Amino acid sequence: MNIEERIKDYFELNYEMMRYEAGHDITADIRELAFKQVLYYWRKMQDVAERITETEVKLSLPDQVSPEGRRFNIEGVVDIVREDNETYMYDLKTHDLDYIRHNIDLYEKQLNIYAHIWKGLRGNRLDHSCIISTAIPARLKDAIRSGDENFEKAEMDKWNPLVEIKLQQERINLLINDFGTVVDDIENSRFSPSSLKQLKEKAVGGYSKENYATRVCRNCDARYSCSSYREYAAQTQGKNLYNFKQFWLDPISDVEQEEWLEGNINNEQLEISANAADELD
Repeated sequence: MNIEERIKDYFELNYEMMRYEAGHDITADIRELAFKQVLYYWRKMQDVAERITETEVKLSLPDQVSPEGRRFNIEGVVDIVREDNETYMYDLKTHDLDYIRHNIDLYEKQLNIYAHIWKGLRGNRLDHSCIISTAIPARLKDAIRSGDENFEKAEMDKWNPLVEIKLQQERINLLINDFGTVVDDIENSRFSPSSLKQLKEKAVGGYSKENYATRVCRNCDARYSCSSYREYAAQTQGKNLYNFKQFWLDPISDVEQEEWLEGNINNEQLEISANAADELD
């Protein structure tokens, strides 16, 4: 069995586990598209994957002190490649490529601390630190859906999931202090919600151009007690109580909801047909 056949088997196994746990299905075409995204990601990153020398390396920076005197640890997991007298550190993110590039500072903090642990504390060599965006670019998704091989090849050639992060050892103390400030805010219950204005702002970078509320808030369980999100939901849905309730409780997008409904309707139809065939037998 070659690697792509094994990927197919792993995909099907994981899909069945997720379907069992979530209790719903997706349509056959969406399922096929999801598999193609996994397969194309493997084809693009095969060279890097085959050169990985250490996977899921756990990094820990223990016994740090916050500005208010609290002790905390910083931990993370990365992949390491050692090749041709150079060492690469990779960190995988599900965020889309444009978003990462337009918000690079968010990732530089984390990767620089990981680099500090690997290089400064462990004494290992490190030449490059990179983010790998596992999200398939929107144009490539369009190409996959089109079935046009030339279109697919062109978009595959354009796609570069790697974003190199600058290593800035001189900023380490400042970056660690930022983590400590977050620790103090959490311990002191200083949770200031983002403003309504920020919730309405479009994300910088990314194909969908979703606003902050759609991209972040609707994936956050704390939205139920957030004053900004309540105000946003009320303004977005107007005075229609049904729409407001649906918006408030529904954590998935309209597209995902339609796929869920269509997938389950198809499954029910198949079950009805199967039952009818059994009765005829």
